[in-house]
Amino acid sequence: MKITLLVVGKTTDSHIEALIQEYQKRLTHYLPFTLQVIPELKNTKALTSEQQKQAEGELILRTITPATDLILLDEHGKEYRSIEFADYIQKRMSSGRDVVFVVGGPYGFSEAVYQRANGKISLSKMTFSHQMVRLFFVEQIYRAMTILRGEPYHHE
Repeated sequence: MKITLLVVGKTTDSHIEALIQEYQKRLTHYLPFTLQVIPELKNTKALTSEQQKQAEGELILRTITPATDLILLDEHGKEYRSIEFADYIQKRMSSGRDVVFVVGGPYGFSEAVYQRANGKISLSKMTFSHQMVRLFFVEQIYRAMTILRGEPYHHE
């Protein structure tokens, strides 16, 4: 199984980017992991939020194959404790299917992306910047892998 974190727009904060890269590096010891960036749309001031979601949705859906599970990071998704998320990852790994987790643009996802999705996860009831979500989620994948391996990173 390969995990991809698909994001709209690049990380602009060098400190956050360095931390994301650190967790990406750590993840290579456990499974294939990729952070894939869809370029931000140009001239968004001329687009409504719906048009922007549609355009981003088309770009997202172009990167997904039919054999890939698409999981949205969405405020209305299911919340997990870290150990529960590790179990979730374990079940996904058992299926053998590649998984793409997606952080959408500033207005969320288009209806077409919601229809294609195989699930939704929420990191919190709080709202985080898209930059922080990337860091938090990559760290949680790393944490899940250490939990599954019985390593001492997670204390509970």
